[in-house]
Amino acid sequence: MKIETILFDLGGVLIDWNPRYLYRKIFKDEQEMEYFLREVTDMDWNEQQDAGRPFEEAIQLLSEKHPKYTREIESYFFRWKEMLNGPIEGTLDIFRQLKRKGDLPIYALTNWSAQTFPIARELYPFLGWFDGILVSGEEKMKKPAHRIYHLTTERFNINPATTLFIDDSLRNVNAAIECGYKAVQFESPEKLSLLLSELEIIK
Repeated sequence: MKIETILFDLGGVLIDWNPRYLYRKIFKDEQEMEYFLREVTDMDWNEQQDAGRPFEEAIQLLSEKHPKYTREIESYFFRWKEMLNGPIEGTLDIFRQLKRKGDLPIYALTNWSAQTFPIARELYPFLGWFDGILVSGEEKMKKPAHRIYHLTTERFNINPATTLFIDDSLRNVNAAIECGYKAVQFESPEKLSLLLSELEIIK
């Protein structure tokens, strides 16, 4: 496998994001918290913000449907920063190695709200190391839609056949493969490091 470009996902790969970091502070009952995350602020609702829907609209719609949880729903945006638990250090070490080596361009393709991504940029200076970042919320499209992969190809002028895409979501990995990318599911920094060593990308 010849690799000429690296394409990272961010959340779950380089940045530890999990709404439970916030909601364990809000809910006293773990089961109620899990119900809230599963049935109220579910993945589909969250992903609509990743696709460009404003949080103000999302909060209003969901609060009308679940008035009991209005305060908790509002916290999803107004306390969003508390869902972050810092970088995933092992992956960040790999990123440092790749940057020091300096022979491959490194980009990012992330499902992320356009309203909250500036917060991450401010918190994590290493986001400035990328040669480019495509943010779903800014483009009003999200993974795993094929068009966001095609846009990534065009925006960064890369060849999918020689680009290694790393994402923690299997559905996003499969969609990337369908679009011609070399793609792997991120499971741990250790497994990623081993793969990159096998590919002779890092030592």
